[in-house]
Amino acid sequence: MAHWNSEDVEAWEAGGKQIAKRNLIWSVIAEHVGFSIWSIWSVMVLFMPLSVYGIDAAGKFFLVAVPTLVGAILRIPYTFATAKFGGRNWTIFSALVLLIPTVLTMYFMLNPASYTTYIIVAAFAGLGGGNFASSMTNINAFYPQREKGWALGLNAGGGNIGVPVIQLIGLLVIATIGNTAPEIVCAVYLVFIALAAVGAALYMDNLDNQKTNGRSMIDVLKFSDSWWIAFLYIGTFGSFIGFSFAFGQVLQINFLAGLTDGAPATPAQQAQASLQAAQIAFIGPLLGSLSRPFGGKLADKIGGGKITLYTFVAMTFATGILVAASTWDDSTPGAASGTVMVLFVVGFIALFLLSGLGNGSVYKMIPAIFAAKSAQLQGMTVDEQQHWSRKMSGALIGIAGAIGALGGVGINLVLRASYSGTAKSATTAFWVFLAFYIVCAIVTWAIYLRKTNSADADAPVAV
Repeated sequence: MAHWNSEDVEAWEAGGKQIAKRNLIWSVIAEHVGFSIWSIWSVMVLFMPLSVYGIDAAGKFFLVAVPTLVGAILRIPYTFATAKFGGRNWTIFSALVLLIPTVLTMYFMLNPASYTTYIIVAAFAGLGGGNFASSMTNINAFYPQREKGWALGLNAGGGNIGVPVIQLIGLLVIATIGNTAPEIVCAVYLVFIALAAVGAALYMDNLDNQKTNGRSMIDVLKFSDSWWIAFLYIGTFGSFIGFSFAFGQVLQINFLAGLTDGAPATPAQQAQASLQAAQIAFIGPLLGSLSRPFGGKLADKIGGGKITLYTFVAMTFATGILVAASTWDDSTPGAASGTVMVLFVVGFIALFLLSGLGNGSVYKMIPAIFAAKSAQLQGMTVDEQQHWSRKMSGALIGIAGAIGALGGVGINLVLRASYSGTAKSATTAFWVFLAFYIVCAIVTWAIYLRKTNSADADAPVAV
């Protein structure tokens, strides 16, 4: 499609809105499947008893960190892929390529192999992580500034729901068959991948005026806002994806500890712990995904900076619940296991909800920042300013998405180190997360809410 201009109100009401909506729907579906495959190993580890696969808790935390890292890296090239190849074309390709990790996962879950093999296979699942950047950049180009918060939040939230959906499918398999049939989960997603690719081919469009490219990604890094936004996104999206991958394992470890009381776990106990963990694990990512569009909508009304600040303050208190629960459990193991588990679940659910809100508000800040900066540019027409704003916003969406996803890697590595320590618990990790959220809150206030008098175009913009 040539000459697309979402800011043209007359053209938008005359049919542009429906075109954008159609592309948004299938973008959400394709990104949804991508998130599911990206997080497939958060489910597979529940099907991997130590006695069969020989991978302990620390090894599993590292295993799920690998696709997070690969997905984060791929978000950089995926960001400008839609501009080069077209949103429709790239969505078809990025959906079909997910067949590779899905088939590999199915094969090696049925045929246990070395730990190195699983690391390599898990790395291919990172292909699903790149979809977010291309999808968000594409939808950013379809929607006007006044609706970007809701549209981007809906697109991202719908994609994020891919995490709890695959975990729910894993739960249904474990509940009905047991933790011995992971291939069923993979088979279901072979169908979903085909559906996403066909739907994109039939109902999506290519925009000829998308210009996000490698050069714009270099240019956008010259602005200090780009680095601050990326840092804040580590705190919101990094938390969402990191906890999504780790929540089930943390639950499984604690449930298993309660069942065995320190004795070696039997296969029946391992299966029971997997089922108990799966029954709860999907709830957090689901609520975090659903809350994301509302974070964007609140940011549209109140301001992205304010919502982001409130989010980080609340995340600090939620993490305090985890610190208290874990410290209590360390001091009196097993004495109040039921209460401790309730506190764990409450703390994590709160973090998921809040990180979803923060994801929406931080991404709303991106187009608002560059819309404000474009108005300061001299010698440009209004159309040229809008084009520059869209180009810079699209580039930063990819960069922030990539850097933010690295937060998920950090969460799993910090948890791995914490469980590998002498205490064999997550207490140290929770203290690290709490301190980080405090820093994020301070940064948000200092950079985006404290009043400044600078007229410099490179100065951070209050949002």
